[in-house]
Amino acid sequence: MRLLLVEDDTELSQNLQKELSSKGFAVDIVDNGIDAEFMGDEESYDIVILDLGLPQRSGLEVLSNWRQKENKLPVIILTARDSWHERIDGFKAGADDYLGKPFHVEELVMRIQALLRRTHDKVGKLLQCGDLKLDEECQQLIIQGHETLQLTGTEFRLLRYFMLNPGKVLSKTRLTEHVYEQGFDKDSNLIEVYIRRLREKLGKERIVTRRGQGYIFMDTL
Repeated sequence: MRLLLVEDDTELSQNLQKELSSKGFAVDIVDNGIDAEFMGDEESYDIVILDLGLPQRSGLEVLSNWRQKENKLPVIILTARDSWHERIDGFKAGADDYLGKPFHVEELVMRIQALLRRTHDKVGKLLQCGDLKLDEECQQLIIQGHETLQLTGTEFRLLRYFMLNPGKVLSKTRLTEHVYEQGFDKDSNLIEVYIRRLREKLGKERIVTRRGQGYIFMDTL
């Protein structure tokens, strides 16, 4: 899953990028409100972590502008402005969740995972499709009644996106946009390599190719 981290504290943003990447997220960083608003409108992000005290344009204004344009990006506000009335302002502007500084990275990760599941109408602690369960904490796949499979970072990100969007036709471009960071070559064949690896682990029938359109992940066989 691809995240946009909007934070002007360079040390914090770099540390968060490292931590979130280790949890299976592709993370892009911007440090000001103008670039944040543009990126949120133009790029395909699954979630945004948004600071409020930003240079050039406040995070609250960025969020309000997105919502006025009917941009429904899931947004978690991450800020030192943690009084109750500021939380109310954030939710009124369209925030989906709110986390005050200082915070534990583990809590942020749990909030991200919970918001992603809600956004995709998934319930429970583990992401599940049919007989498959994805343990996001351990980044491993549990096949009910059979075995537990370890996944590489890219396999994990790709499978998580498939499992959040079962039955949908997902183009190669869309998959690439949600699995890799900004700047990755969208014409690369790497995504096909990882789809082949997942098929080797799950069976060819689990990921169906739709010629000229993309791939469909089958949650039931």
